[in-house]
Amino acid sequence: MGKRQGFSPEFRAEAVREVVEKKRSVAEVARSLNLVPQTLGNWVSAYHESRDTDGGELSVGERARIRELERKVAELEEENRFLGKACAFFARKPR
Repeated sequence: MGKRQGFSPEFRAEAVREVVEKKRSVAEVARSLNLVPQTLGNWVSAYHESRDTDGGELSVGERARIRELERKVAELEEENRFLGKACAFFARKPR
């Protein structure tokens, strides 16, 4: 079996954009990017499916950025809760 290669969301989005917006064939774009046509075809299919379910307002890269920001917000909210508890602890009057 071959080694599985990871691609960034930005790379995937750009490859899909070449097919969808510039009306190039999947085979042509895959060849130019040294990809297996089936892989790029899967990305394009996923893109079309996501547009059908979400109204198509966000690109793949934008969705990845939103997920990252949501993760960061959750992390910061957790830190805020901890700091609030610590602040309350140290603000108490000693007995």
